[in-house]
Amino acid sequence: MSSLLIDETAHDTPPTREALAASRVLVVGDVMLDRYWFGEVERISPEAPVPVVRVQREEERLGGAGNVAFNVKLLGADVTLLTVVGNDEAATRLEALLQAKGVRTALGRDPQLQTIVKLRVIGRSQQLIRIDFESTPDHEVLAQLLSDFERELPAHDAVLFSDYGKGGLAHIRPMIELARAAGKPVLVDPKGSDYSRYAGATLVTPNRSELMQVIGKWADEADLHKRARALRERLGIGALLLTRSDEGMTLFEDADTSNVPAQAREVFDVTGAGDTVIATIAALIAAGTPLRSAIVQANRAAGIVVGKFGTAGVTYDELFG
Repeated sequence: MSSLLIDETAHDTPPTREALAASRVLVVGDVMLDRYWFGEVERISPEAPVPVVRVQREEERLGGAGNVAFNVKLLGADVTLLTVVGNDEAATRLEALLQAKGVRTALGRDPQLQTIVKLRVIGRSQQLIRIDFESTPDHEVLAQLLSDFERELPAHDAVLFSDYGKGGLAHIRPMIELARAAGKPVLVDPKGSDYSRYAGATLVTPNRSELMQVIGKWADEADLHKRARALRERLGIGALLLTRSDEGMTLFEDADTSNVPAQAREVFDVTGAGDTVIATIAALIAAGTPLRSAIVQANRAAGIVVGKFGTAGVTYDELFG
């Protein structure tokens, strides 16, 4: 297996705005509401050795698969988010945010489910604590999600699974089989150590720690290539994209391995960078862009988004302007 360095200056012509607007991506996965409380820290609590934050501003953003769908939409493609939420205040806020961002939704409702909320308390521009609220969706609601997937699939050009390990993708294997049988490219942002659930996917995009959970710690690049190839062949995965932070990305395919160097930018916040990468690839592939070119552009998008605070995205003008 040969190893190539992808020249970022030699890429295909980017898709037009019209081509992106005409493409449709189906995002399926675990959605969550990101809440931020911003405040001033002026003293330490007399009750415990912790800072006291006087909250001055609150903000809500789309998290998880919601942020992925937002990234697809922000780039200019049409998107539908298929997910499960509860019948609570957080679900109502999520639905309103998605509607405001122009994201079409197919929401399964589980009255017993606590919609996932991640609350971050920010003081002096630093995250002091994160508090999570969540529970696992009901099996019957997830079964209905599979029926909704079959209904939505024909109208979309690509399928993106955003797996946060929260239980919303219990039926991902039959979903992948349905999508591949329909000739749709399938992209997966994985979670956990069992990648057999992603068998048959077109592209899987783990980071270093996620891939190590599956193939173990590699000794060197040759060992990594060997283990990645064995994983792909065993599960019938078309390509594996390893995101490596400051070392860029490595794409494992049948014939060879390709490397994309990281963008040299000031890093402010890496939250959601992986969402931006896979969302960009999905949107561009849906618009007809070849995989390698889409990965080059996704690498650039990641370099832009890490310079922003919190879960964010990249616009067409930022990426191609």
